Amino acid sequence: MAKLRGLGFDGALTLIGEEPVPPYQRPPLSKAYLLGEMGLERLLLRPESYYREAAVDLRLGQPVRGIDTATRQVILGEGAIPYDALVLATGSVPRRLPAAIEGDLGCVHVVRGLADVDVMAPGLQPGRRALIVGGGYIGLEAAAVARKRGMEVTLIEMAPRILQRVAAPETSEYFRALHRAHGVDIREGVGLTQLVGTDHVTGAVLADGAAIACDMVIAGIGIAPATALAAAAGLMIENGIATDEEGRTSDPAIWAAGDCASFPYQGARIRLESVQNAIDQAETVAKNILGAHEPYRPEPWFWSDQYDVKLQIAGLNTGYDRVVIRDGGNARSHWYYAQGRLVAVDAMNDPRGYMIGKRLIAAGVSPDPALVADPAQNLKPLFQG
Repeated sequence: MAKLRGLGFDGALTLIGEEPVPPYQRPPLSKAYLLGEMGLERLLLRPESYYREAAVDLRLGQPVRGIDTATRQVILGEGAIPYDALVLATGSVPRRLPAAIEGDLGCVHVVRGLADVDVMAPGLQPGRRALIVGGGYIGLEAAAVARKRGMEVTLIEMAPRILQRVAAPETSEYFRALHRAHGVDIREGVGLTQLVGTDHVTGAVLADGAAIACDMVIAGIGIAPATALAAAAGLMIENGIATDEEGRTSDPAIWAAGDCASFPYQGARIRLESVQNAIDQAETVAKNILGAHEPYRPEPWFWSDQYDVKLQIAGLNTGYDRVVIRDGGNARSHWYYAQGRLVAVDAMNDPRGYMIGKRLIAAGVSPDPALVADPAQNLKPLFQG
Protein backbone atom coordinates (compact mmCIF):
# COMPACT_ATOMS: atom_id res chain seq x y z
CA MET A 1 0.00 0.00 0.00
CA ALA A 2 2.55 2.58 1.14
CA LYS A 3 5.03 1.36 -1.51
CA LEU A 4 2.44 1.73 -4.26
CA ARG A 5 1.78 5.33 -3.27
CA GLY A 6 5.51 5.94 -2.92
CA LEU A 7 6.06 4.68 -6.45
CA GLY A 8 3.51 7.13 -7.80
CA PHE A 9 0.40 4.97 -8.08
CA ASP A 10 -2.55 7.38 -7.91
CA GLY A 11 -5.44 5.01 -8.56
CA ALA A 12 -8.05 3.78 -6.11
CA LEU A 13 -6.46 1.87 -3.23
CA THR A 14 -8.46 -0.10 -0.65
CA LEU A 15 -7.10 -1.84 2.44
CA ILE A 16 -9.41 -4.42 4.04
CA GLY A 17 -8.76 -5.71 7.54
CA GLU A 18 -10.72 -8.22 9.62
CA GLU A 19 -9.56 -6.65 12.90
CA PRO A 20 -11.17 -3.41 14.10
CA VAL A 21 -7.83 -1.58 14.46
CA PRO A 22 -5.43 -0.25 11.81
CA PRO A 23 -2.42 -2.40 10.85
CA TYR A 24 0.04 -2.86 13.72
CA GLN A 25 3.34 -4.52 14.58
CA ARG A 26 2.97 -8.10 15.79
CA PRO A 27 6.43 -8.93 17.24
CA PRO A 28 6.05 -6.60 20.25
CA LEU A 29 2.78 -8.30 21.21
CA SER A 30 4.58 -11.14 22.99
CA LYS A 31 7.25 -8.81 24.39
CA ALA A 32 6.91 -5.08 25.14
CA TYR A 33 3.15 -4.83 24.64
CA LEU A 34 2.37 -7.83 26.84
CA LEU A 35 4.64 -6.38 29.51
CA GLY A 36 2.83 -3.06 29.33
CA GLU A 37 5.94 -1.26 28.08
CA MET A 38 4.39 -0.29 24.73
CA GLY A 39 0.96 1.22 24.20
CA LEU A 40 -1.38 0.78 21.25
CA GLU A 41 -0.39 4.05 19.57
CA ARG A 42 3.26 2.96 19.39
CA LEU A 43 2.16 -0.45 18.16
CA LEU A 44 0.41 0.96 15.08
CA LEU A 45 2.44 0.84 11.87
CA ARG A 46 1.06 4.23 10.85
CA PRO A 47 -1.36 6.70 12.47
CA GLU A 48 -4.92 6.63 11.15
CA SER A 49 -4.40 10.08 9.65
CA TYR A 50 -1.90 8.58 7.20
CA TYR A 51 -4.59 6.58 5.42
CA ARG A 52 -6.70 9.69 4.84
CA GLU A 53 -3.72 11.68 3.62
CA ALA A 54 -2.66 8.85 1.29
CA ALA A 55 -6.21 8.46 -0.04
CA VAL A 56 -6.46 4.87 1.14
CA ASP A 57 -9.97 3.50 1.66
CA LEU A 58 -9.44 1.75 5.00
CA ARG A 59 -12.07 -0.92 5.70
CA LEU A 60 -11.63 -2.20 9.27
CA GLY A 61 -13.55 -4.94 11.02
CA GLN A 62 -14.73 -6.35 7.69
CA PRO A 63 -13.97 -10.02 7.10
CA VAL A 64 -13.71 -10.98 3.44
CA ARG A 65 -16.33 -13.58 2.53
CA GLY A 66 -14.86 -14.60 -0.79
CA ILE A 67 -13.15 -13.64 -4.03
CA ASP A 68 -14.98 -13.74 -7.36
CA THR A 69 -12.09 -14.21 -9.76
CA ALA A 70 -14.36 -14.17 -12.84
CA THR A 71 -15.68 -10.66 -12.17
CA ARG A 72 -12.62 -9.59 -10.12
CA GLN A 73 -14.48 -8.63 -6.99
CA VAL A 74 -13.76 -9.06 -3.28
CA ILE A 75 -16.97 -10.07 -1.51
CA LEU A 76 -17.59 -8.52 1.91
CA GLY A 77 -20.41 -9.07 4.38
CA GLU A 78 -22.22 -6.21 2.71
CA GLY A 79 -21.37 -5.43 -0.90
CA ALA A 80 -18.29 -6.07 -3.00
CA ILE A 81 -15.17 -4.19 -4.07
CA PRO A 82 -13.87 -4.52 -7.66
CA TYR A 83 -10.16 -4.89 -8.32
CA ASP A 84 -7.67 -4.78 -11.15
CA ALA A 85 -4.94 -6.18 -8.90
CA LEU A 86 -5.51 -7.92 -5.57
CA VAL A 87 -2.84 -8.56 -2.93
CA LEU A 88 -3.43 -11.26 -0.32
CA ALA A 89 -1.50 -10.54 2.87
CA THR A 90 -3.61 -12.77 5.10
CA GLY A 91 -0.71 -13.85 7.31
CA SER A 92 -1.06 -16.94 9.44
CA VAL A 93 -3.25 -18.50 12.10
CA PRO A 94 -2.03 -19.98 15.39
CA ARG A 95 -2.33 -23.68 16.04
CA ARG A 96 -4.59 -24.17 19.04
CA LEU A 97 -4.79 -26.95 21.57
CA PRO A 98 -7.59 -29.34 20.56
CA ALA A 99 -10.95 -29.31 22.29
CA ALA A 100 -10.57 -33.08 22.82
CA ILE A 101 -8.01 -32.36 25.56
CA GLU A 102 -10.01 -29.38 26.90
CA GLY A 103 -8.05 -26.84 24.88
CA ASP A 104 -11.18 -24.66 24.75
CA LEU A 105 -11.22 -24.02 28.50
CA GLY A 106 -11.01 -20.46 29.76
CA CYS A 107 -7.52 -19.02 30.39
CA VAL A 108 -6.02 -21.11 27.56
CA HIS A 109 -4.37 -18.64 25.21
CA VAL A 110 -2.46 -18.19 21.97
CA VAL A 111 -0.27 -15.23 21.04
CA ARG A 112 -1.10 -13.96 17.58
CA GLY A 113 -3.33 -10.90 17.46
CA LEU A 114 -3.97 -7.84 19.58
CA ALA A 115 -7.20 -9.28 20.94
CA ASP A 116 -5.38 -12.46 22.07
CA VAL A 117 -2.89 -10.46 24.11
CA ASP A 118 -5.48 -8.07 25.52
CA VAL A 119 -7.41 -11.04 26.90
CA MET A 120 -4.26 -12.70 28.26
CA ALA A 121 -2.52 -9.73 29.87
CA PRO A 122 -4.71 -9.31 32.99
CA GLY A 123 -3.92 -12.89 34.02
CA LEU A 124 -0.19 -12.24 34.21
CA GLN A 125 -0.06 -11.64 37.95
CA PRO A 126 2.70 -12.33 40.52
CA GLY A 127 2.39 -15.70 42.20
CA ARG A 128 0.08 -17.19 39.59
CA ARG A 129 1.13 -20.31 37.68
CA ALA A 130 1.60 -20.44 33.91
CA LEU A 131 2.05 -23.51 31.73
CA ILE A 132 3.71 -22.79 28.39
CA VAL A 133 3.13 -25.46 25.74
CA GLY A 134 5.82 -25.32 23.07
CA GLY A 135 9.51 -24.50 23.22
CA GLY A 136 9.81 -22.36 20.10
CA TYR A 137 10.53 -18.65 20.15
CA ILE A 138 6.94 -17.64 20.90
CA GLY A 139 6.79 -20.03 23.86
CA LEU A 140 10.15 -18.88 25.19
CA GLU A 141 9.22 -15.22 24.85
CA ALA A 142 5.96 -15.85 26.69
CA ALA A 143 7.87 -17.68 29.44
CA ALA A 144 10.23 -14.73 29.82
CA VAL A 145 7.35 -12.25 30.09
CA ALA A 146 5.53 -14.42 32.64
CA ARG A 147 8.66 -14.69 34.79
CA LYS A 148 9.20 -10.94 34.58
CA ARG A 149 5.67 -10.58 35.91
CA GLY A 150 6.57 -12.78 38.88
CA MET A 151 4.67 -15.89 37.80
CA GLU A 152 5.68 -19.50 38.38
CA VAL A 153 6.39 -20.91 34.92
CA THR A 154 6.58 -24.44 33.57
CA LEU A 155 7.41 -24.91 29.89
CA ILE A 156 6.91 -28.25 28.13
CA GLU A 157 8.26 -29.25 24.74
CA MET A 158 7.29 -32.52 23.07
CA ALA A 159 10.50 -32.66 21.01
CA PRO A 160 13.75 -33.80 22.65
CA ARG A 161 14.90 -30.18 22.98
CA ILE A 162 13.56 -26.64 22.80
CA LEU A 163 14.05 -24.83 19.47
CA GLN A 164 14.69 -28.15 17.76
CA ARG A 165 12.92 -27.15 14.55
CA VAL A 166 14.69 -23.82 14.13
CA ALA A 167 18.09 -23.87 15.82
CA ALA A 168 21.20 -25.94 16.51
CA PRO A 169 21.64 -27.82 19.81
CA GLU A 170 24.14 -25.16 20.85
CA THR A 171 21.50 -22.44 20.63
CA SER A 172 18.96 -24.65 22.40
CA GLU A 173 21.46 -25.20 25.22
CA TYR A 174 22.10 -21.46 25.55
CA PHE A 175 18.41 -20.60 25.93
CA ARG A 176 17.67 -23.59 28.13
CA ALA A 177 20.33 -22.39 30.56
CA LEU A 178 19.05 -18.80 30.33
CA HIS A 179 15.49 -19.72 31.23
CA ARG A 180 16.45 -22.11 33.99
CA ALA A 181 18.64 -19.39 35.49
CA HIS A 182 15.49 -17.23 35.62
CA GLY A 183 13.50 -19.95 37.36
CA VAL A 184 11.58 -21.54 34.47
CA ASP A 185 10.89 -25.26 34.89
CA ILE A 186 11.71 -26.60 31.40
CA ARG A 187 10.61 -30.14 30.58
CA GLU A 188 11.70 -31.49 27.21
CA GLY A 189 10.61 -34.68 25.47
CA VAL A 190 7.19 -34.60 27.10
CA GLY A 191 3.82 -33.82 25.57
CA LEU A 192 0.49 -32.64 26.92
CA THR A 193 -2.17 -35.31 27.48
CA GLN A 194 -5.04 -33.39 29.06
CA LEU A 195 -5.99 -30.04 30.51
CA VAL A 196 -8.09 -30.01 33.67
CA GLY A 197 -10.76 -27.59 34.81
CA THR A 198 -14.45 -26.73 34.68
CA ASP A 199 -14.88 -23.24 33.26
CA HIS A 200 -11.21 -22.32 33.22
CA VAL A 201 -8.01 -24.32 33.31
CA THR A 202 -6.70 -25.38 36.71
CA GLY A 203 -4.16 -28.01 35.78
CA ALA A 204 -2.63 -30.31 33.21
CA VAL A 205 -1.66 -33.94 32.86
CA LEU A 206 1.54 -34.59 30.89
CA ALA A 207 2.38 -37.58 28.72
CA ASP A 208 4.76 -38.90 31.38
CA GLY A 209 1.92 -38.94 33.91
CA ALA A 210 3.01 -35.82 35.78
CA ALA A 211 0.26 -33.49 37.00
CA ILE A 212 0.83 -29.73 37.00
CA ALA A 213 -1.33 -27.09 38.65
CA CYS A 214 -1.74 -23.93 36.57
CA ASP A 215 -3.91 -20.83 36.36
CA MET A 216 -3.11 -20.08 32.72
CA VAL A 217 -1.92 -21.95 29.63
CA ILE A 218 -0.17 -20.28 26.69
CA ALA A 219 0.11 -22.42 23.56
CA GLY A 220 3.08 -21.66 21.35
CA ILE A 221 2.80 -24.70 19.09
CA GLY A 222 3.28 -23.03 15.75
CA ILE A 223 1.29 -21.30 13.06
CA ALA A 224 -0.21 -22.25 9.71
CA PRO A 225 -0.47 -20.01 6.64
CA ALA A 226 -3.92 -18.45 6.27
CA THR A 227 -4.89 -19.95 2.92
CA ALA A 228 -8.64 -20.62 3.27
CA LEU A 229 -9.69 -17.55 1.28
CA ALA A 230 -7.18 -18.28 -1.49
CA ALA A 231 -8.08 -21.96 -1.64
CA ALA A 232 -11.79 -21.16 -1.91
CA ALA A 233 -10.95 -18.88 -4.85
CA GLY A 234 -9.21 -21.76 -6.61
CA LEU A 235 -5.65 -20.48 -6.22
CA MET A 236 -2.78 -22.96 -6.06
CA ILE A 237 -1.80 -23.86 -2.51
CA GLU A 238 1.62 -25.35 -1.72
CA ASN A 239 2.89 -24.72 1.80
CA GLY A 240 0.99 -21.47 1.63
CA ILE A 241 -0.40 -19.52 -1.30
CA ALA A 242 1.96 -20.50 -4.13
CA THR A 243 3.50 -17.55 -5.99
CA ASP A 244 6.07 -17.18 -8.70
CA GLU A 245 9.32 -15.32 -8.06
CA GLU A 246 7.58 -11.98 -8.63
CA GLY A 247 4.85 -12.69 -6.07
CA ARG A 248 2.05 -13.50 -8.53
CA THR A 249 -0.30 -16.38 -7.71
CA SER A 250 -1.83 -18.86 -10.14
CA ASP A 251 -4.36 -16.12 -11.00
CA PRO A 252 -2.47 -13.36 -12.88
CA ALA A 253 -4.51 -10.61 -11.21
CA ILE A 254 -3.85 -11.83 -7.67
CA TRP A 255 -0.61 -11.50 -5.69
CA ALA A 256 0.44 -12.70 -2.23
CA ALA A 257 3.06 -11.67 0.33
CA GLY A 258 4.12 -12.43 3.88
CA ASP A 259 3.51 -15.44 6.11
CA CYS A 260 0.75 -16.73 3.83
CA ALA A 261 2.90 -16.92 0.68
CA SER A 262 5.37 -19.53 -0.54
CA PHE A 263 7.84 -18.73 -3.29
CA PRO A 264 10.70 -20.32 -5.24
CA TYR A 265 14.13 -19.97 -3.64
CA GLN A 266 17.40 -21.73 -4.49
CA GLY A 267 15.69 -24.58 -6.30
CA ALA A 268 13.01 -25.17 -3.66
CA ARG A 269 9.75 -23.59 -2.51
CA ILE A 270 9.89 -21.93 0.90
CA ARG A 271 7.75 -19.78 3.15
CA LEU A 272 9.31 -17.37 5.64
CA GLU A 273 7.61 -16.34 8.87
CA SER A 274 9.19 -12.98 9.67
CA VAL A 275 8.33 -9.30 9.64
CA GLN A 276 11.21 -8.41 7.36
CA ASN A 277 10.15 -10.98 4.79
CA ALA A 278 6.60 -9.62 4.84
CA ILE A 279 7.84 -6.06 4.29
CA ASP A 280 10.42 -6.88 1.62
CA GLN A 281 8.15 -9.28 -0.27
CA ALA A 282 5.23 -6.83 -0.21
CA GLU A 283 7.44 -4.04 -1.56
CA THR A 284 8.60 -6.30 -4.40
CA VAL A 285 4.98 -7.15 -5.18
CA ALA A 286 4.10 -3.44 -5.31
CA LYS A 287 6.88 -2.83 -7.82
CA ASN A 288 5.77 -5.76 -9.94
CA ILE A 289 2.11 -4.72 -9.97
CA LEU A 290 3.41 -1.56 -11.63
CA GLY A 291 5.39 -3.57 -14.17
CA ALA A 292 8.90 -3.88 -12.72
CA HIS A 293 9.19 -7.69 -13.22
CA GLU A 294 11.63 -7.88 -10.31
CA PRO A 295 12.26 -11.32 -8.76
CA TYR A 296 12.06 -11.50 -4.99
CA ARG A 297 15.44 -12.28 -3.43
CA PRO A 298 15.04 -12.60 0.35
CA GLU A 299 17.78 -11.76 2.83
CA PRO A 300 16.31 -13.59 5.82
CA TRP A 301 16.75 -12.21 9.31
CA PHE A 302 14.81 -12.68 12.53
CA TRP A 303 15.01 -11.62 16.16
CA SER A 304 13.77 -12.48 19.64
CA ASP A 305 13.98 -10.68 22.99
CA GLN A 306 14.14 -12.78 26.18
CA TYR A 307 15.04 -11.20 29.53
CA ASP A 308 18.19 -9.15 28.87
CA VAL A 309 19.19 -11.17 25.80
CA LYS A 310 18.57 -9.96 22.27
CA LEU A 311 18.84 -12.77 19.74
CA GLN A 312 19.41 -11.76 16.12
CA ILE A 313 19.42 -14.36 13.36
CA ALA A 314 20.76 -13.87 9.86
CA GLY A 315 20.30 -16.37 7.04
CA LEU A 316 18.68 -19.81 6.93
CA ASN A 317 20.38 -22.73 8.66
CA THR A 318 18.76 -25.39 6.46
CA GLY A 319 21.22 -28.18 5.69
CA TYR A 320 23.95 -27.06 8.11
CA ASP A 321 26.55 -29.64 9.08
CA ARG A 322 28.76 -27.60 11.40
CA VAL A 323 28.26 -24.97 14.08
CA VAL A 324 31.14 -22.72 15.17
CA ILE A 325 30.79 -20.98 18.52
CA ARG A 326 32.23 -17.51 19.00
CA ASP A 327 32.18 -16.83 22.73
CA GLY A 328 32.96 -13.32 23.79
CA GLY A 329 31.45 -13.59 27.25
CA ASN A 330 28.23 -11.63 27.28
CA ALA A 331 28.35 -11.45 23.47
CA ARG A 332 28.07 -14.86 21.85
CA SER A 333 27.28 -16.09 18.35
CA HIS A 334 26.78 -19.43 16.62
CA TRP A 335 27.88 -19.65 12.99
CA TYR A 336 26.28 -22.30 10.77
CA TYR A 337 28.21 -23.87 7.89
CA ALA A 338 26.93 -26.20 5.16
CA GLN A 339 29.72 -27.97 3.28
CA GLY A 340 32.09 -25.15 4.15
CA ARG A 341 29.67 -22.37 3.20
CA LEU A 342 28.44 -19.90 5.83
CA VAL A 343 24.61 -20.02 5.76
CA ALA A 344 23.38 -18.51 9.04
CA VAL A 345 24.35 -16.83 12.30
CA ASP A 346 22.60 -16.83 15.69
CA ALA A 347 23.88 -13.81 17.64
CA MET A 348 23.08 -13.37 21.34
CA ASN A 349 23.80 -9.83 22.55
CA ASP A 350 26.30 -9.64 19.70
CA PRO A 351 25.02 -7.01 17.24
CA ARG A 352 28.44 -6.64 15.64
CA GLY A 353 28.72 -10.37 14.96
CA TYR A 354 25.19 -10.35 13.57
CA MET A 355 25.81 -7.43 11.20
CA ILE A 356 29.11 -8.84 9.92
CA GLY A 357 27.58 -12.30 9.56
CA LYS A 358 24.63 -10.90 7.65
CA ARG A 359 26.91 -9.07 5.24
CA LEU A 360 29.10 -12.14 4.75
CA ILE A 361 26.11 -14.33 3.94
CA ALA A 362 24.68 -11.76 1.50
CA ALA A 363 28.05 -11.48 -0.23
CA GLY A 364 28.56 -15.24 -0.38
CA VAL A 365 31.77 -14.99 1.67
CA SER A 366 32.57 -17.87 4.05
CA PRO A 367 35.36 -17.06 6.52
CA ASP A 368 37.67 -19.65 7.98
CA PRO A 369 35.82 -21.23 10.93
CA ALA A 370 39.01 -21.11 13.01
CA LEU A 371 39.10 -17.32 12.69
CA VAL A 372 35.41 -17.02 13.55
CA ALA A 373 35.90 -19.14 16.67
CA ASP A 374 38.68 -16.87 17.97
CA PRO A 375 37.04 -14.09 20.05
CA ALA A 376 40.22 -12.04 19.73
CA GLN A 377 39.84 -11.99 15.93
CA ASN A 378 38.38 -8.75 14.57
CA LEU A 379 35.44 -9.81 12.42
CA LYS A 380 35.37 -6.80 10.11
CA PRO A 381 38.47 -7.78 8.09
CA LEU A 382 36.82 -11.16 7.44
CA PHE A 383 34.31 -9.37 5.25
CA GLN A 384 36.90 -7.17 3.60
CA GLY A 385 39.10 -10.15 2.85
